[in-house]
Amino acid sequence: MSCSLRSTSPTFAFDSSRNLRKSKVRQIQVLCSSTPSEPSNRNPQNSRGQAQQNVILVERYRDGTSKRYILDNDLHVRTFLEEKGIETNGFHGSQFSNVALSWLPDVIRDFILPAGFPGSVSDDYLEYMLLQFPTNVTGWICHALVTSSLLKACQSNPGHIRFHFVQAVGVGSFSGTTAAASAAAIRWVSKDGIGAVGRLFIGGRFGNLFDDDPKQWRMYADFIGSAGSIFDLTTQLYPAYFLPLASLGNLTKAVARGLKDPSFRVIQNHFAISGNLGEVAAKEEVWEVAAQLLGLSVGILILDAPVVSASYLLLGSTWMTMRLLHLWLRYQSLSVLQFNSINLKRARILVKSHVLHATIPGCVDCNRMENILLWQRFLKPRIVFGVSLEEMLGGQISVSMVKILLKLYAKEKYILVVNKQQKVDFDVFVSFKVGATSLSVLRSVWQTYWLHQNWDGNADFCDQLEQSLGELEGRFQNFMEQLEEAGWNTHQLSLKVPKAQSFEEIGVV
Repeated sequence: MSCSLRSTSPTFAFDSSRNLRKSKVRQIQVLCSSTPSEPSNRNPQNSRGQAQQNVILVERYRDGTSKRYILDNDLHVRTFLEEKGIETNGFHGSQFSNVALSWLPDVIRDFILPAGFPGSVSDDYLEYMLLQFPTNVTGWICHALVTSSLLKACQSNPGHIRFHFVQAVGVGSFSGTTAAASAAAIRWVSKDGIGAVGRLFIGGRFGNLFDDDPKQWRMYADFIGSAGSIFDLTTQLYPAYFLPLASLGNLTKAVARGLKDPSFRVIQNHFAISGNLGEVAAKEEVWEVAAQLLGLSVGILILDAPVVSASYLLLGSTWMTMRLLHLWLRYQSLSVLQFNSINLKRARILVKSHVLHATIPGCVDCNRMENILLWQRFLKPRIVFGVSLEEMLGGQISVSMVKILLKLYAKEKYILVVNKQQKVDFDVFVSFKVGATSLSVLRSVWQTYWLHQNWDGNADFCDQLEQSLGELEGRFQNFMEQLEEAGWNTHQLSLKVPKAQSFEEIGVV
């Protein structure tokens, strides 16, 4: 009989010279064995095979070392240290995680990584954070350059600023210094207030988008934020228009932040496989602050160079270079994420593979094939969800056609038809019944891809729909079984049924 016990406790570790040193709290694994000792005249230290039979307990440490407690023939307990790499037994976590951080001291590892790493977070956590760090560094370099332009714009033409400020507040006399400073302060605060409207709008109007495709919206947030920074940079060229330009830039960046924050919360939740979302967020803050300090320091060094501070063209070119690098690094960091949830993009990849090859890719391969930048509406074949019955039938509701469709889709929670008016591209319209679920959406996607591969424009419309439903009935269960075997989460599908409209069969047509 054997058992396995994990614990975290203060322990003593041994180095190769058998010197005892006090160690910090670290994760260990204890393996117990009740295998009885067999009589032998050989020393267990000199015979690894015999010692193996007498091992009663093994402690394995997070750094890869282990300590064996061996019962000798005299019933005395001996201890032996084994260095890294001698024994594995599956205790190590992600191979990439161990190799990448094996050289780091435990103190630093515990400071920047969640407790229990790598087992307490998803496998893609470390690779993402290693790419996220230079991404944030370049972002803060860009922030330093943009802030420089804003401050130069505020300091430019103080007479003009004072004149418009006096007109705006209706004050007859101000000292030059006080009026200029007050005008600059009010302009700065005003742009922040206008920018807050953007976050208010995004949170209220588009809050339901981020759970489905956080990678896409996190990338879009950086694109939109880059556009906002361009407005800020132009304030140095047109200081007289500081308020509208800076306000527009802040509004754009606020919209970007409204997209960024909820998207990143979804990503953090994906990392926290042990229910340690708070700790994952806290450690991400450590990486972020370190990147901020490094990025601002580099930004200050760049601004301190006389050739950069004296030339707006060189300043703008430096910002553009850093921003392009930032966007490329952001894309790379998002590309390594490995979600096991099924959204519409990943559902299309999985369904297409199953329809064509009767197999599906795993989480790693599917996430790698997922196009982060492309909108759903541009994916082929085009699927339009939540279509009204009138639009589905081309504006003319035929009683006979309605009867046929209701009969064909009696067992389904949706009705799907091919857009016969589209002669070039293959489009389908999907209308959902009351009570449709995410599984209904996935079934409609599977039927769409089968029709796309087997559609014959000259064959009977209804016969092909009936044939596709037969294939769906016969093969969809196998599709779901393969999803579970490949590690996909089939219990929480990120496929939302449109709530704008649905229909219900009240009586017999």
